[in-house]
Amino acid sequence: MNNSRLMPLWLSLCVVAGLLLGTFYTRFFAGDRLSIINVEGVGKLNYLLQIIDNQYVDTVNINDLIEKTMPRVLAELDPHSTYIPAEQTEEASEELRGSFSGIGVRFTVQGDTVTVMNVIKGGPSERGGLQAGDRLLSADGQTLIGLDNSQIMKMLKGPEGTKVELSVLRRGQKRPLSYTITRGEIPVQSIEAYFILNETTGYIMIESFGETTYAEMLMALTEMSLQGMESLIIDLRGNRGGYLQSAVQMVNEFLPADRLIVYTEGRKSPREDVRSNGRGSFQQLPLVVLTDEGSASASEIFAGAIQDNDRGVVVGRRSFGKGLVQAPIELNDGSVVRLTVARYYTPSGRCIQRSYTSGEDKDYENDWMLRYERGEFFSADSIKQEGPAYKTRLGREVYGGGGIMPDYFVPEDTTLFTSYYREAVYNGLLLQFAFQFTDQHRDELSRLETVDKLAAWLGNQRLVELFATYADHNGLLRRNLQLRQSSPLIERNLTASIIYNISGQKERLQYISQWDNTIIKALQLIEQNETVPQAPSKQ
Repeated sequence: MNNSRLMPLWLSLCVVAGLLLGTFYTRFFAGDRLSIINVEGVGKLNYLLQIIDNQYVDTVNINDLIEKTMPRVLAELDPHSTYIPAEQTEEASEELRGSFSGIGVRFTVQGDTVTVMNVIKGGPSERGGLQAGDRLLSADGQTLIGLDNSQIMKMLKGPEGTKVELSVLRRGQKRPLSYTITRGEIPVQSIEAYFILNETTGYIMIESFGETTYAEMLMALTEMSLQGMESLIIDLRGNRGGYLQSAVQMVNEFLPADRLIVYTEGRKSPREDVRSNGRGSFQQLPLVVLTDEGSASASEIFAGAIQDNDRGVVVGRRSFGKGLVQAPIELNDGSVVRLTVARYYTPSGRCIQRSYTSGEDKDYENDWMLRYERGEFFSADSIKQEGPAYKTRLGREVYGGGGIMPDYFVPEDTTLFTSYYREAVYNGLLLQFAFQFTDQHRDELSRLETVDKLAAWLGNQRLVELFATYADHNGLLRRNLQLRQSSPLIERNLTASIIYNISGQKERLQYISQWDNTIIKALQLIEQNETVPQAPSKQ
């Protein structure tokens, strides 16, 4: 009786066992053994989660546990495979996408109050009546006082066409004003600035490689060509990368036909070559590319393609060293895994990815500090070239591993650095003073129409002395000898920040370019017709 009752159960178990066994042999002999390992591993993880959920001493939110575990799993692979939770994917894509929906202001938090630094021209806030210097007190009745930047951004951003009611305190007004702003699309410019440095040399600073960067570059090149541009400096310092396709499109503008730009290859990704099509409009334009330790990924693709094809020269300091390619994989809940699927190689065949240890590699994250301590910022002789030597088209030696080494090294200038200056920078006192000074003199500054007029007016304001008094009241004791040594640097820094606050990044860069040793070196090379590399002499 008992056996007959248990017979259906035994038959079911046998069927399941047979299916599992059949699946095992099918996959095993098909060579897909990795899938079996993955299935077993997933089952083990699921079982662990069930044990925790059923038996752990305290109540555990399993979903939160999984969210915290995902980044740690990917960290065991390499430093660049990452997990982006669903609620952060929109923000993560905005910079590269080229736009977002919001009210169109650039703000800072002074004390605990949101203060408008600039109103984007033609944007919703300008149309709605907001002005630079306005204090934003609340949005839709909810206070903005005491919130951090991310919280403020969430309250100001929103779908295009939606409205937000702002309470605004304006200088000279005793009571808050009320403004209703209709949110709209705000462009995110990946090219921070472009202008003619001297009579014939164009300059473009590229912050990142996004969806619109190629179009932005073409617009900049066209406009500067009409202004008489005969040579070009592309500044990739601090550019952490972005879309590979954007970098490829941009390099193509400068290369003749059928030149290798980059190739990628991975375990599951066959080699794929990307070559120039010969349709670029600036194939003969003298070109200098600027890099530093902050130039990574797509920046290194651009610089490496120019260097390996001997199309121009690279000036500055060694780049970051990221040669891994990530593919975005969207999960069911809207979260995204950016998984490393290949390595990219420059035309000479070098992979510039610097070495790393799988898992939490603190040295990898702090590499810039280690470089500084080794003296790499100050002497090319302190740089240890990793990996084998490769040859450019002309036979010049270049190295893989550890980043793009520039053709012309420019050390960081620390002659005016003192501990007083470093503390003023690291504590944010220079920026805080610059903003307060801008806010107090906004009317006078707004009437000065050019960078030269702004700099001349600021040169008569005793900025260093005013700053020293401000810093002394805010915890940085006055040190006269160090103040005197760093005085030119402090004045330039303050003047540049005030110009930025009142005008923008383009005007700031125009001002500081006259002291930028890397730009100065680039201009010298252009003037001496040394932007085209020469083949090494045969001995």
